Amino acid sequence: MILNIPDGRFAAYLFDCDGTIANSLPLHFEAWKQALAPWDASFPEELFYAWGGIPVPRTVEMLNDHLGISMEVNEVVEAREKAYFSLIESIKAHAEVEAVIRKMHGKVPMAVVSGSPRASVEKTLRQLGLWEFFDVIVGAEDVKMGKPNPEPFLTAARLLSVEPELCLVFEDAEPGVQSAIAAGMQFVRIPQRPE
Repeated sequence: MILNIPDGRFAAYLFDCDGTIANSLPLHFEAWKQALAPWDASFPEELFYAWGGIPVPRTVEMLNDHLGISMEVNEVVEAREKAYFSLIESIKAHAEVEAVIRKMHGKVPMAVVSGSPRASVEKTLRQLGLWEFFDVIVGAEDVKMGKPNPEPFLTAARLLSVEPELCLVFEDAEPGVQSAIAAGMQFVRIPQRPE
């Protein structure tokens, strides 16, 4: 994977977690399959990737609409998190993104901005040995509107005391890219399915 980092001086780096820092999308897809099995529901893989970055409760609501069913949101969210945590020991970082994090640590403030719950983000970062590199974590419960709304990235910029236009976002999913654009930030797109 080659990262196309735009020219310019950036005052902060903002990273999505799943699919960007962590090569965790296959684990999350498996966790969704396990969580949906009791409901005899499926999450088409193309839809899973298209909806990347959208907060988990909202994803369950969207699946209910898409499938014409009425799964209990909190029950599915809890089952998905439990399934993900059972798989987390096999998680790996995207080497190229990890290299940027290690290179820029101490040079610019950095944040993780995720549509996943904070506990999931923290556990993922600790498993990868990258927890201590970040000044701010913005999880799903820290904002009212998730990606593609700009609020998650704007919240991170505010917490870092950096103007939005001086932030560089690293993001794999289209909703996250749209969130960064709406926040007035440049971005680096991480391939969702690296070669």
